[in-house]
Amino acid sequence: MQSPVMRQSERLPSIDIARGVALIGMVVFHFTLDLEIFGWVAPGNILRPGWMGFARLVAGSFVFLAGVSMILAHGAGIRWRSFRRGTALVAVAALAVSVATYLAMPEMWIFFGILHIIAVSRVLGLAFLRVPAWALVVLGAGVWALPYLISFDLFNPRTLAWIGFASAAPLSMDLEPIFPWFGPFLLGMAAARLWAAKLSGLTLRPGALGRGLAWAGRHSLWIYLIHQPVLIAGLWLVTPLLRG
Repeated sequence: MQSPVMRQSERLPSIDIARGVALIGMVVFHFTLDLEIFGWVAPGNILRPGWMGFARLVAGSFVFLAGVSMILAHGAGIRWRSFRRGTALVAVAALAVSVATYLAMPEMWIFFGILHIIAVSRVLGLAFLRVPAWALVVLGAGVWALPYLISFDLFNPRTLAWIGFASAAPLSMDLEPIFPWFGPFLLGMAAARLWAAKLSGLTLRPGALGRGLAWAGRHSLWIYLIHQPVLIAGLWLVTPLLRG
């Protein structure tokens, strides 16, 4: 989701537009999941390799962009007030998602999803603000690869599964553990280190579509929080009417 730490005057349209594109992917995936839940799509469709790969690409895009924003906002010096405010906002939203999903579906509630990993990555990322780009690339690739190489039964319970080395992860609607998902965050930091000057100097005059995507990107956290209730409520109302 959005890293809400950059003042409006400092926002880069290119980053907001990229985040807006990722939002479209997120809505497409979740709407397809909702169609499956309401019986409009065959059961298990969302678990096909293509859809699962698409979901990982979308999630990775958000985490990657959060890493880019971390460097753009704090690479020249940590602005503690905005950092604390932004991290707290994401953390509170993550807690709200956990509580809501636990009440709605306790068997598969979101105990460490996309908002959780972004909040934690922002805190962990403080230790890497002065790390050179090449080292961030190596570390990011290593964090991403490590849980695919080693796993332990010890990490299977929810109390430890959020770290990322579970041999059989517990059921959850959205599970994005630190390993491997801190990897895209570090890679985003590396990209910003390499291209910060170009990004800062990039001037865009987006058309209507670009402005719409940029607006969505600026409000991505709130869109994330409300889009599923809106989609589910809409399908709940429409499904009986269409099925007679």
